[in-house]
Amino acid sequence: MPTLTIVGEIDPFLHVNLQRGESISCESGAMVMMESGLELTGRMQGGFLGALTRTLANGESFFQQHIEATGDSGDCLLAPVMPGGMQILDVGTEQYNLSDGAFVACTSKVDVKAQMQSIGTALFGGTGGFLIGKTSGHGQVVVNGFGSLFILDVVPGKETTVDNGHVVAWDASLRYEISVSTSQSRGMLGNLMNSVTSGEGMVLKFSGQGKVVICSRNRSSFAGWMRQEISA
Repeated sequence: MPTLTIVGEIDPFLHVNLQRGESISCESGAMVMMESGLELTGRMQGGFLGALTRTLANGESFFQQHIEATGDSGDCLLAPVMPGGMQILDVGTEQYNLSDGAFVACTSKVDVKAQMQSIGTALFGGTGGFLIGKTSGHGQVVVNGFGSLFILDVVPGKETTVDNGHVVAWDASLRYEISVSTSQSRGMLGNLMNSVTSGEGMVLKFSGQGKVVICSRNRSSFAGWMRQEISA
């Protein structure tokens, strides 16, 4: 299996070492550098429908880059479009759901497909509309989030609440629901009012046992701040 290593602390690279015959799939435009023994091609991962639904699911490009060591072994450097950290997740015993634009790369025996969400989660979640990305297979997947990344460990009997804009990926075995407030007792109207007045926005409430990858920055909030600064 390819050897994946994150190098650098601020906006790091993903360093990939491929032995002859090994390959990796990555988001379009992720390749920064590769050695002569490697070959780069563009592919519709999963065929036309698979590529289309994955694009709708988590903001990936219709075509992915496919890098294979066709000659000798070699190294390549990858980088996500969004500035921020990356996290390598082991796929197999655990599978993961991915938020919009979180996918960077995966080893050849991992696939990222679209999964339908519940109507309520899709309408309010902002994590990919009616579809989110979900991994399958065995190997590793690399995700990216805006800012620094941190892994939360959700444990049974202790619900964990995360602002929706800070969720990058989460263990597929976790139960999750969307809410307009962190409160449990205000009622629907009270929660909506509190969400507006506090700036809290939507949150995801996770329960069960597993990992949640979060990022320190919220893309939507940052984009709003940028528009405000430009128009000032």
